[in-house]
Amino acid sequence: MADFSAKDVQRLRQLTGAGMMDAKKALVENGGDFETSAKWLREKGLASSSKREDRESSQGAVAIARSGNVAALVELKCETDFVAKSPDFVTLADTLAQAVADGTDSAAADGQDDIDRLKVTLKENIQLGRVERVEAAEGDVLDTYLHVQNGRGVNGVLVELAGGTQELAHDIAVHAAFGKPTYVSRAEVPENLVAEERTTLEAQARNSGKPEAALPKIVEGMLNGWYKERVLLDQPFAKDDKQSVAQVLGDAKLVRFAQVVVGG
Repeated sequence: MADFSAKDVQRLRQLTGAGMMDAKKALVENGGDFETSAKWLREKGLASSSKREDRESSQGAVAIARSGNVAALVELKCETDFVAKSPDFVTLADTLAQAVADGTDSAAADGQDDIDRLKVTLKENIQLGRVERVEAAEGDVLDTYLHVQNGRGVNGVLVELAGGTQELAHDIAVHAAFGKPTYVSRAEVPENLVAEERTTLEAQARNSGKPEAALPKIVEGMLNGWYKERVLLDQPFAKDDKQSVAQVLGDAKLVRFAQVVVGG
């Protein structure tokens, strides 16, 4: 085996801009010789990706994969819509999601070598974004929803329910995709955030000339509206806005949900 250290790999990466796995492979292929390895990377077209690292990756694709009682959600980020909907890019996102579903959260990061190679092929800054993995408890229901545009996922949701049906779990996932809640319940909203919003609403109500005695009730009503924008259980259900998500769930319990939106 070639004789080189982790510092040699890091130095070669800094010099050439190649990915970690490519730099390591170059040293292996060239007997640990630093200069020959750098030349080898340039010849293979793997020595320019770092020049793209400072470009904004605001586009991308979201992929969902299932494996038994496990579902995975992976975001792969890039610079342009053109690359985001390319077959190679979408395929890699799907592959990473399946690896996470079949393994662990870290399985997506293990695909960094493939990501680095795609950077070279597609000539863009491509990065791994958010990774979510949900392993449903025995007896729980797991469902997903992926909103697709131009051939790639752009908004993915995972939902786990205890005591609900598959259809209900799917309906909640679809709702969450478009409701884009930040929290599941009011209990999850940080107290300091609620206190700050309450103070702001009190000032708004007072400045609009509302009677001082009526302020508490008015502010509470305004705060309820604020919660509906952020809390999943409080949101009016998309298929029947006369009911909240909590009312639609009934005796079923929303154990957790995860959402990834491109550019979000």
